[in-house]
Order: sequence, then structure tokens, then C-alpha cells
Amino acid sequence: GIALGCMNLLFYMSLQTVPLGIAVALEFTGPLAVALLSSRKPIDFLWVTLAVIGLLLLIPLGTSAAAIDLLGAGYALGAGVCWAAYIVFGHKAGADNGVQTAALGVVIAALFIGPIGVIHAGSALLDISLIPAALGVAILSTALPYSLEMIALTRMSARTFGTLASLEPVFAALSGLVFLHESLSLTQWLAIGAIIFASIGATLGSANSKPQLVPAD
Repeated sequence: GIALGCMNLLFYMSLQTVPLGIAVALEFTGPLAVALLSSRKPIDFLWVTLAVIGLLLLIPLGTSAAAIDLLGAGYALGAGVCWAAYIVFGHKAGADNGVQTAALGVVIAALFIGPIGVIHAGSALLDISLIPAALGVAILSTALPYSLEMIALTRMSARTFGTLASLEPVFAALSGLVFLHESLSLTQWLAIGAIIFASIGATLGSANSKPQLVPAD
């Protein structure tokens, strides 16, 4: 629950200064780390290198370096750490309690993060006009996705889950383009693609490393 709450808090803080697609790509380093740490083959070093290159390409060089706020990027990376913890702990807890784990996690997250929102926003939280938007965010970004994720975590390994999560930076970037009118340079698109490719390669490589069952004579 704490990992879930901190993940959301840090991610939304990063969106204040970092484009959506880049924030999600940086946050995705958490699932990528889970996938890589689940593998032991030498080729996994290739995926690590590719991911690092992708992250470096996300930061513009020269006069355009100011386009990426370092504090916002740090928030996104912190959200990635929390995401990794959420995957590991959620996989273990979900195996025992299923979807109920997501509900309990959301309650704990609310109790942990709620006071921060009260201190920051104060009476603005009581603005009735914000209730529809708040309900939409609560359902579409928390209740529904985390319930579905918990179901998925009970049916697949954390490594496989990390691979499927690699699609999120793509959808985030497209959402930023369509709804927020954000733009990404060709280099930044290549960076996002490199991170996604590294995740897929790491997970497929670890899947192929599973020992084959040999029938007894």
C-alpha cells in the first residue's frame, strides 16, 4: 500500500515539469529492473546497456538540456522504484488474497498519502466542482487498473508482468500527443523505443532460460 501511494504521488509530481511520455519511460525503469534481476544469462547485460542508452537519450544535450527538469525526472525515477516494489510485494500478496490485496493496498495508500494532500491543498479538496474529475482519476488511474493488475500478477510471473508493462510508455507518449499537445523529438522517441525493446529482450531471454523438462525413461 505504501509503495502504491508513493508511486502515484511521485509520478504526478513528475508530471508538473516532465512530459508524460518521458515520465512514464523513466518510471518504467522499475519494472525493467524487476525483469532484469529475474534473469541470469550473460546477454542480459546487453539489455541493461540498451536501457541505460535509452535513459541517456531522454535527456537532451546542449542548449535544449533545460527541456528536461532534473527534479521532475528524479520524481519519475523514484516512482519507478516504488513500482518495482509494488510488483514484487503485489505478486506475493496477490497470490494469497487476490483482488482483495489491491483494495487493501489502495486504502493503505490513501491513509499514508492523504495527509500530504490535505497539507498541500487544504480546503481546495472540498471544492465540489473537482469531485467528478477526482472520481474519474480515482477509477481510471487507481481502482480499475490496479485491480486488473493484481489479477494479472496472480496469473503470471513478475518478470512477464514487467514485459507487458513496457507498452505503457508508448501509450503515455501517444496520450501526451493527443490530449496534452506535447511533442517528442526523434531522439526521445528512439530512447523510449530502446527502453521498451530492452524490457522485452530481457523478459524473453529469461523466459527462454527456463529448464526444459526431460521425460523419464
